[in-house]
Amino acid sequence: MEDHDISPSLMARAQFEDSRRRWRRNAFWRGVLVTFGVLIALGAVGAWLGAGRHFSPHIAHVSIHGTIFDEPARTALLRDLRDAETAKAVLLDIDSPGGTTVGAETIYLLMREIAETRPVVAVLGEVAASGGYVAALSADHVVARGNTLTGSIGVIMEYPNMTSLLERVGVEVETVRSSPLKAEPSPFRTPNAAGTAAQEALVADAFAWFEGLVAERRDLAGADLAAVTDGRVMTGRMALEAGLIDAIGGRETALDWLQNEDETLRDLPVYEWAPEREAAGLLPGVTAWMLKLGGIANPSGKTGPKLLSILN
Repeated sequence: MEDHDISPSLMARAQFEDSRRRWRRNAFWRGVLVTFGVLIALGAVGAWLGAGRHFSPHIAHVSIHGTIFDEPARTALLRDLRDAETAKAVLLDIDSPGGTTVGAETIYLLMREIAETRPVVAVLGEVAASGGYVAALSADHVVARGNTLTGSIGVIMEYPNMTSLLERVGVEVETVRSSPLKAEPSPFRTPNAAGTAAQEALVADAFAWFEGLVAERRDLAGADLAAVTDGRVMTGRMALEAGLIDAIGGRETALDWLQNEDETLRDLPVYEWAPEREAAGLLPGVTAWMLKLGGIANPSGKTGPKLLSILN
């Protein structure tokens, strides 16, 4: 059939079907764009609502929970808090067995900068030991429960020795290195005396730093300092007697201390300060996705040797 023989009704139907296909195609992309726009807008609103409370005078509540690593998100948070004039005091909530010495050091240094301009009180939870206690040392006043586990003041470096296992299965690891101390210790060979001495020097140096913090911040010296820096774990009651904390209690005790230090803090609300990747907004999933695009990853996945100040 020639083109001029197509009936008007068939042509109209073909035009209608073509128009409907175009409309569906355009509608799909319009829906995608609208949905994406709504998600971005809701994420922005959620972030704005979460941050808006920080625009008025308040007491900042900062939590240090779990194993401590050198986390960029938390470092950024503490820097923001340091520069926030509306945060009139800080309630530092610690429940941690410790972690890397670098992670604890970062928290300590930033919190001491914050404490230069406002009072800081630390509340110790179920455990605040080793690196967790380093974080507590940054506070002007330390409160713990009677049965809080704290102390464990010391530094440790551990690594596996797999040489016996490798011998049993008949595996040999050949190594070419620039010096006997390169890549020491290794799980694939028995440590040599020089390598062990080098690792002991690292631990001793980090421990001297930790011990110095305890001496300075808790005003301890001599036998009193030696008695609390031998790595032992204490309860809150024992720590109070030894001079490692200032009071037995919880959050209410800490807030009372803050308010006694500065009466202007009595009527201020306590607002949570949390790293962005942990903050609860209207769309936590969208926030996490956007942070993932920004390259923020879980630091606990990092590998390699670390000096640890952790309950052991």
